[in-house]
Amino acid sequence: MEQVIGKISPDPSPQGGLGTLYGVGAGPGDPELITLKGWRLLQRSPVVAFPAGLGGKAGVAQQIVQEHLSPEQTQLALHFPYVHDLAVLEAAWRAAAEAVWEHLRQGQDVVFVSEGDVSFYSTFTYLAQALHEAHPEAPIQTVPGVCSPLAAAAMLGVPLTTRSQRLVVLPALYTVDELEAVLAWADVVVLMKVSSVYREVWQRLKERDLLGRSYVIERATLPTQTIHRDLGDRPDLQLPYFSLMVIQVRAEAPASLPAPAATF
Repeated sequence: MEQVIGKISPDPSPQGGLGTLYGVGAGPGDPELITLKGWRLLQRSPVVAFPAGLGGKAGVAQQIVQEHLSPEQTQLALHFPYVHDLAVLEAAWRAAAEAVWEHLRQGQDVVFVSEGDVSFYSTFTYLAQALHEAHPEAPIQTVPGVCSPLAAAAMLGVPLTTRSQRLVVLPALYTVDELEAVLAWADVVVLMKVSSVYREVWQRLKERDLLGRSYVIERATLPTQTIHRDLGDRPDLQLPYFSLMVIQVRAEAPASLPAPAATF
């Protein structure tokens, strides 16, 4: 479960106290979009944890913060399987919590970094719950970050919402069957991780004549970012996992802002 990158140098608190687990939102991808508080905690923490990547490669969160880390810090890659089996997932969360606890009980703070915001569809939620259940005495704090819908709106150059607009955010894979009902009353809809159900979503938007007011953003804020506008002739886009869709169901003025620069 635990993969350690670099050297472990226990630095127990002189008072013998417990370390704190910090959940830090690292932002959507651009390393400069981490908050000042998140950056400060990264700099001072002896242990930095993150979800392990697939196939031995660095995961997204690790890639975002790598340039902020020093060789003296212990980097802890925690494995969270991409499965729907709740028993398998819960076992992984408990194992990850124990790996973190080994450092906390020695008085070492641990910063767990997650892409986006740590309270927004984040693995940190499950890690923190598992740690609290096994070791309720462990201090846990969260530090918010920039989540992907906000980053996507910035990259599109459109306001995500204006005035009294109603915003709905859905994890597309699990809630595509609810889309019809949501489109009937929401003003703006964001579909997270839309890649696996894109064709079905496209068809429903076509029936409602909403393809011209829908956008797909791949890897928002990263150098590999791609934006797809006016989806009328794109029913079969092959999208990466980290893609989302913004649907302006009922747009209010202003409809758009000046087009943003390609990079910050």
